[in-house]
Amino acid sequence: MNFQSTNNYVLENDRVVLRPLIEEDLIHLLPFSVHEPELWNYSLIPGDGEENLKQYLTVALANRLKGESYPFIVYDKNRGQFAGTTRFYDIQPQHNTLQLGYTWYGKDFQGTGLNKNCKYLLLKFAFETIGVERVEFRADYKNKKSIAAMQSIGCTVEGVLRSNAIGSNGRRDSIVLSILKNEWFDTVEALLSEKMTKI
Repeated sequence: MNFQSTNNYVLENDRVVLRPLIEEDLIHLLPFSVHEPELWNYSLIPGDGEENLKQYLTVALANRLKGESYPFIVYDKNRGQFAGTTRFYDIQPQHNTLQLGYTWYGKDFQGTGLNKNCKYLLLKFAFETIGVERVEFRADYKNKKSIAAMQSIGCTVEGVLRSNAIGSNGRRDSIVLSILKNEWFDTVEALLSEKMTKI
């Protein structure tokens, strides 16, 4: 696993740019925080409202400095607008694994194919550039839309952690999904590439 949290990784294709999140990105994300607070209904760290969003960014950037996460801001080239954020987190070099999550997009960007493009770039980077063996995903078990999106890109459901975390609406059950390195090369990369061409 060859990953340096101090590097400025930029992931890009014809549809989207993912660049490292910075403190000044508050201005790009604040409209979502103010006008679409429901985006954080299932989040472990709320980002609704300006103060919550500032804290959300502070935590993300602090964890990057510690080498525990790597947050990106998402820019939609089709619309010429920033769309949301995503990140690698729970980075474990000793196990050659990481998690992919804290992903959210404004309502106008949902269901447009943006997410599949982002996930393709992130997974390709994880498996082919830094060489991880496993990428894990988690979601609130009640968040059926997010779970369906993860399954649509080739994730395998592993199980449910019961009452394992505290979310904005109290304790939650978390579903765990994953993609393994061999699955990426055997089937998932081709599956996701094909789906992107049909968008």
